[in-house]
Amino acid sequence: MPSEQLYDDYSYEHETATPPDPDADDFYASQPNFHDAVPYSAASVATQSVRAPSPPPAPVLDHSHLRPGNQAALLSHERTLELYRANAKKTQDPDLQFEFAVFMIDAAKNLPQPVPTLGNVMDIEKAQQKREDLIREATALLKKLADRGHMPSQYFLADCYANGIGTHKNRQDFDRAFPLFVLAAKHGHPDAAYRAGTCCENGWGCRRESAKAVQFYRKAAAAGHPGALYRLGIAELNGELSLSKSPRDGVNWLKRSAEHATAEFPHALHELALLHERGIDNVLFIDYEYATELLAQAAELGYAPSAYRLGECYEYGKMGCPQDPALSIHYYNIAAQQNHRDACFALTAWYLVGSPSVLPQSDTEAFLWAKKAAEAGLVKAMYAVGYFLEVGIGTEPNLAEATTWYKNAADQGDKRAQQRLKGHGPQAVPGGPGSVLLRSVSDEMSTSGSGKNGKDKDCIIM
Repeated sequence: MPSEQLYDDYSYEHETATPPDPDADDFYASQPNFHDAVPYSAASVATQSVRAPSPPPAPVLDHSHLRPGNQAALLSHERTLELYRANAKKTQDPDLQFEFAVFMIDAAKNLPQPVPTLGNVMDIEKAQQKREDLIREATALLKKLADRGHMPSQYFLADCYANGIGTHKNRQDFDRAFPLFVLAAKHGHPDAAYRAGTCCENGWGCRRESAKAVQFYRKAAAAGHPGALYRLGIAELNGELSLSKSPRDGVNWLKRSAEHATAEFPHALHELALLHERGIDNVLFIDYEYATELLAQAAELGYAPSAYRLGECYEYGKMGCPQDPALSIHYYNIAAQQNHRDACFALTAWYLVGSPSVLPQSDTEAFLWAKKAAEAGLVKAMYAVGYFLEVGIGTEPNLAEATTWYKNAADQGDKRAQQRLKGHGPQAVPGGPGSVLLRSVSDEMSTSGSGKNGKDKDCIIM
């Protein structure tokens, strides 16, 4: 990387950032967790605000160098970067310069880092320096563009600061992010208005002010931002953000959010489904069929809590759904692939008994899914893993490891694990409290379909 200053009007500030308490902030988490269904009378998941998507990079380079036939050639990453840089320097087009800055940030994120060994300390330092140089150059260019009023640069630079990119010691810096969110919001950027609202609501880089948060949310909502519409809906349902409690208005906000739902913001679909499941007097009637439709829409957008709920509905025949092993497993799998711990454990139960023509019985898969749920903190899964290891279901017996899992579960109040630890401790023999009994599919299950009754009968451990 060239050492000279590539862009003017910029000085890199090395002041100490003052990010919010990381334990209280999952606004910018890479994997936001909305696994728990939240009734309208409870605290809102929207207060754990969701990170809005960053502007995607777009290609700028002339790709004429990619010639067909025997002359075909791909440029190296370094050469591509240099051509991109030269192109950005030649033009005065702020959009092209912005795209180059985004390209550099993405390149820095994906820059391969050597595996640490005793002999490559210098290589690691060089790779880290290269990454820092790219980020420094990108943020310098973004700041230059932001100072000249380029709205996408204002938002993207704020997003970088909020995620600890280009900041002192890579810490989240809302003190610099918040003013840029506000600036981009004033220029009409819906995501920026939403993010400014969450900052005001939570006191990130500014004072905690509910009234200001509502102003920003309303500005984003006017542009159809699903996250802002959802937050206003939950606030009206619960009487939050200094707003009067108004279930009717809250439902209207949620309906608008559901109409604009995206993979980033599917939450209104799930919330409306829960509301239609139980109804609200004089506001919303109970409608199981519509509730399952909403859950299906959210599940197709990849929302794990909705997929898990549908898995339950098709497994046990809830909310008017037929018992359908194929659909139950399908929806559990959508949620489990996103590390939804209850869905992982639900797949454990399915693999223990299997389902004819749908899912082959597999103790090994049952153990692996149970372990995944246990590692995610599900207490009953910890007990199950302990039992699998004690008896040797889907894995080789290992009494020491079984005892560790039993202790983990017992420490969190699991009575069955406490019972297994009493007396002489785990024994590598089948039977006893919590045994897995009759794991083959019974005649009753074959005729009535796999469901809760069948699984409870065949799998007492669950």
